[in-house]
Amino acid sequence: MTVIETERLVMRPLTGDDFDDYARMLADPEVADGLAETVGTSPADAWRSLATFIGHREIRGYSHWALVEKATGRFVGRAGPWRPHGFPGLGVGWCLAREHWGKGYATEAARASLGYCFGELGADEVISLILPGNARSRSVAERIGHRHLRDTGYRGQTVHVYGQRTAARA
Repeated sequence: MTVIETERLVMRPLTGDDFDDYARMLADPEVADGLAETVGTSPADAWRSLATFIGHREIRGYSHWALVEKATGRFVGRAGPWRPHGFPGLGVGWCLAREHWGKGYATEAARASLGYCFGELGADEVISLILPGNARSRSVAERIGHRHLRDTGYRGQTVHVYGQRTAARA
């Protein structure tokens, strides 16, 4: 899987070595509660979530990247393309540790992920699933050019589908 560098982040494949930082991030209920993919906050939940993203990469050839702050080498979170079984389209998602909220990292990583989906994966449309109460993620989606397309049910909850098509098909 490609490594992407943005202005402030290195986006590299998630590995088992990320587990401690990943588990710490998901242990925060505010982080876990904002995710359309219900994961829980225990170390076992984090293990299954991390394994799912790594397995997705093996099956699909792409997945979320680990986000690493260039200036410090610190784990920031994860972001990237995503389309597990039953997902309503090729998606871009993001999840950041709370201490990194408000720095623009989610938008930076989501924008790079969106470019990867259109450029490398040849997508015609890219979506993001946002929980109705998650204003922060809705703002990120809008900053990368997504617009509200519809609402749908996903894994037992109602979600907003934000997204966009390539310029040639808009």
